[in-house]
Amino acid sequence: MTDERIGEGLMHAIARLPKGSGIIFRHYSLAPAARRKLFDQVKRAAKARRMTLILAGDQAWPADGSHRRSPKRSRTIQTAAVHSVRERIAAERSGVDLLFVSPIYPTQSHPGGKALGRIGMGRIINGARTPIIALGGMTKQRARGLGRSIYGWAAISALTPKA
Repeated sequence: MTDERIGEGLMHAIARLPKGSGIIFRHYSLAPAARRKLFDQVKRAAKARRMTLILAGDQAWPADGSHRRSPKRSRTIQTAAVHSVRERIAAERSGVDLLFVSPIYPTQSHPGGKALGRIGMGRIINGARTPIIALGGMTKQRARGLGRSIYGWAAISALTPKA
């Protein structure tokens, strides 16, 4: 997951990802031209490393898929962020390919927000038919602690060089 907190460390973070990883490009607060310019730069890096690039938001820029609150089916990969059982069920009914359940742990993306924890995550994913990606305060160690209940994990800060 990308966002503005990564700043100049974005390309370094992408270089640290294993080949074949995925990137969800967010950077919502950038002006449209600056956002597109950065998206194109990330797209080149993703292609060079054989990574999947998902575009968050409603732009129709060329990407491998889209990530939005209410996914619309298309021929690309569709992902959705879910924070409750109701959202998970709605996303699965819409036919998404991956669910990002968040926030599992406290996160800088939502300071002061309530984290789900393992039990809250378990409630949301119980009965899920779609692969689950854990998000929110995630690290490699925390992902291991979630065991086989998740397909994978996503991060922002854990992959960004520390200032």
